[in-house]
Amino acid sequence: MTHPLVISIDAMGGDHGPSVVVPGVARALAILPPAVRFLLHGDEAAISAEVARCRGLADRAEVRHADRVVAMDEKPAQALRRAKGTSMWNAVEAIREGEAVAAVSCGNTGALMAISKLILRMSADLDRPALVAGIPTPRGVTTFLDVGANVDCDAERLVEFAIMGEAYHRAVHKAARPTVGVLNVGSEEMKGHEEVREAHRVLREGGLDLDYRGFVEGDDITKGTVDVIVTDGFTGNVALKAMEGAARFMTSELKGALTSSPVATAGALVAQGALKKFRERMSPPGAAPLLGLNGIVLKCHGGASARDVSEALRVALDLAQSDFAAEIERNMTRLPAALAETSPEPAADGAA
Repeated sequence: MTHPLVISIDAMGGDHGPSVVVPGVARALAILPPAVRFLLHGDEAAISAEVARCRGLADRAEVRHADRVVAMDEKPAQALRRAKGTSMWNAVEAIREGEAVAAVSCGNTGALMAISKLILRMSADLDRPALVAGIPTPRGVTTFLDVGANVDCDAERLVEFAIMGEAYHRAVHKAARPTVGVLNVGSEEMKGHEEVREAHRVLREGGLDLDYRGFVEGDDITKGTVDVIVTDGFTGNVALKAMEGAARFMTSELKGALTSSPVATAGALVAQGALKKFRERMSPPGAAPLLGLNGIVLKCHGGASARDVSEALRVALDLAQSDFAAEIERNMTRLPAALAETSPEPAADGAA
């Protein structure tokens, strides 16, 4: 199958495999243009059985058999040694072969990152992909990165995240000029470690084509103070998991309160439409793109629902139809000069 708008999918990935991934693809039929087609990789018999249950999907999907699957608990190095021919490998390889514009998987995060980097390589001078999360806010969505791929980050890496996150936010959330901030322990310029302060200097003074607004704090992530917030993968992952835990706690407490008495339950039935919207807003991000690759790869969380899969497919198409890769490349070419311009002057001999 050759088509300019094909999305390649690891149908075996995640906690539920084809029983959730395939209905998620079917759900996307209603939100994606009719020209979009799908490649579904994995156990042909299991996938085809699910496709047969989804009206209209068989006409827009091709199933490609893969004998093996990357396990959710495999270490990336171990998975990489036996990855060729798995559903995950084949889904990503379709991009390199020109058969697909993007790939989506709910599978093992570390393995997906390693496989994607090996097959597609990194763009520009980047070292590893960055994982992105979309955090709901009163203003819409905050693009938050990195959320776990790069634990240790120097100033240059943080600036790269800003460049990639800004281009991603423009492509997916249709913001004409996304605003960017760096996560810190305070908004004052003297706060934070040297890497954070140096990234701040480069973004402020380096002549990059970004609407940089300075430091932001932890509570700004959900306030929507800026469109894009940049941090290292360690801090980002801790913050994301803390927000997910808080969301689950609030949802559980609300459910308990609404079932605490017959009157409360009756009120919940009246407000069930609003409560459904609340639950959807509090759900963790459904998909995290791996930014920085020579290709578009999205990672859904292991427990993704069909709704999460369909949303990942929408984001994949938005990225494929955008200019975000070229935008990243343009600012990346400016980065060496920006770093040179903002480097501190060496101290004079004999300076105190």
